[in-house]
Amino acid sequence: MAEYGHLTENEITLFHQGKDFRCYRKFGAHAQGGKGFHFALWAPRVKSVHVIGEFDGWRDGIPMACVDLPGGSQSDIWTCFVPGAIDGMLYKFRIETLSGEVLYKADPFAFFAEKRPGTASRLAGPNTLKHRWNDEEWIKQRKSESHFKKPMNIYEVHLGSWKQHGKNAEDPVFFSYRELAKELTSYVKDMGYTYVELMPVMEHPFDGSWGYQTTGYYAPTSRYGLPKDFKYLIDCFHQAGIGVILDWVPGHFCRDAHGLCRFNGSELFESEEHVEWGTYKFDYSRPEVRSFLISNAIFWLEEYHVDGIRVDGVSSMLYLNYGIDDPAQKRFNHKGGEEDLVAQAFLQELNEVIGRLHPDVFTVAEESTAWPLVTYPPEEGGLGFHYKWDMGWMNDTLRYCALDFPFRDGSHQLLTFSMMYAFNENFILPLSHDEVVHGKCSLIQRMPGDYWRQFAGLRLLLMYQMCHSGGKLNFMGNEIGQFIEWRFYEGLEWFLLDYDAHARHQKFVKAMNHFYLNTPSLWQQNYDWSGYQWLDADNRDQSILLFKRQGKKEDDFTIILLNFQPDTYKEYKIGVPAAGAYREIFNSDREEFGGSNHINPRPLKTKKGVYHGQEQYIEIIVPPIGAVIFAPTLT
Repeated sequence: MAEYGHLTENEITLFHQGKDFRCYRKFGAHAQGGKGFHFALWAPRVKSVHVIGEFDGWRDGIPMACVDLPGGSQSDIWTCFVPGAIDGMLYKFRIETLSGEVLYKADPFAFFAEKRPGTASRLAGPNTLKHRWNDEEWIKQRKSESHFKKPMNIYEVHLGSWKQHGKNAEDPVFFSYRELAKELTSYVKDMGYTYVELMPVMEHPFDGSWGYQTTGYYAPTSRYGLPKDFKYLIDCFHQAGIGVILDWVPGHFCRDAHGLCRFNGSELFESEEHVEWGTYKFDYSRPEVRSFLISNAIFWLEEYHVDGIRVDGVSSMLYLNYGIDDPAQKRFNHKGGEEDLVAQAFLQELNEVIGRLHPDVFTVAEESTAWPLVTYPPEEGGLGFHYKWDMGWMNDTLRYCALDFPFRDGSHQLLTFSMMYAFNENFILPLSHDEVVHGKCSLIQRMPGDYWRQFAGLRLLLMYQMCHSGGKLNFMGNEIGQFIEWRFYEGLEWFLLDYDAHARHQKFVKAMNHFYLNTPSLWQQNYDWSGYQWLDADNRDQSILLFKRQGKKEDDFTIILLNFQPDTYKEYKIGVPAAGAYREIFNSDREEFGGSNHINPRPLKTKKGVYHGQEQYIEIIVPPIGAVIFAPTLT
């Protein structure tokens, strides 16, 4: 097959068709056996392109040639080879537009970047990229059993502010990838989480964007070390039995001059301004943009062994008028609707390609509307995601938990409504970073009452999340009861663990997480009604929920009671599905967790009588603002 530069004719054709799903293997800068680097760039409708950098003293640069295809047609792809260019050197592309404007652009396919505030790309050869993986056992296990059949309890992390060396908002001293590999990995494992979700690690110029305004889609941020160090971090998670999910932002990109915006002097990667965030939307109608983005997702799965991708801002992609309130500015598709059909097709293709190439990984949609069939296959009209964030559950639950106790009976439906649609999609229940910033208050600050009641309320919220159907996600800091909102520019307030209430709360979260792992009825049938049964959904007078979670085996079930009031009941009757004895297996009100120790210390034998639609019942102690869980026992 003919080669053009170091690309084949087939690769060029597939790229222009939007079907090259590993185009990062040839585009960008690639080391050639210690002799130098090959460069390839897509830049249509420009006069000239040069690659400049430390290898030529940042002078006029090395001219790149536009590849001509058979028949004299141009490929719009520019290539060159730079002898003597070595691993670690900085570089950019100097692009002269048709109007004579000169642009200095970072490499869209760069594998590494200069540390901010620098904006150059950095050559990445073996010294920067190479890592010997030791996660074979994890990958083998991932392929052998579906993620749907495993417990999903996610710890969401912003790497730059989980911990820092000292406290310096002006110039924070971050933990490196390798330091995080030691400390964060062991912490997540010890606390009993099954996945870690990392807020975007792709290179971004502004700390305050939290990574959601990306310039280097193929480059893990240099804030914390080298790409191979990030691979080492993921490897360590896998060896500890922890899966890794990456936040990924294909919906928009930032306006920074060195990035993707106006890459050839006009709109190229972008279609229009994103009115909500002042960024640019990707142009999904352009095949080369689809090749770029889908390849990027595959890149993180293949080169970094990532287990899942959470797609940010899906709602903003799906609607033509997202963020537009003025009726005069609204647009409609050819069918008369407001759906962005091109973006929909892109998401379907993205998920189809990932599912075909890597059927053992998963994708998650941050989708906040009632868009149907998000987690259904494209061939059934769905978007093809495996999971969707349940933003409705999150909003309703946090609104309810912020109510003072005398007013909760009138809003009881906020607790129960989520079960009306709980199995329409495969849901993950998020208590994410978005809920502890911008004046929303931390989770514990939302809780009414005195100090004790606030901690009890936070424990109950987390137990409600844990016992509800679906996957679970909690943002860092929730587990220590941090009172202040999350601050991206400083580390979590770990000193709070010197105080008894916070230390006991962390102990509770750890115990709850491990209890979840060891209680299959809470996760074996997470995504359909076979794993859930209401016993009493309507007790608004006492603000109590009572339900059953069912495992695969008939006799493997748990009975969960959640009391959202500060009242205690000594002889509270609950119907149970089988006669015999029941024992309390978890109680959020235990003294060691900071509770009042209203527990059920001995097995409870059933009595005949109809309660909650069952033919037998047990009498229990109900803790204040607490959760209690029972299981049948043979003793």
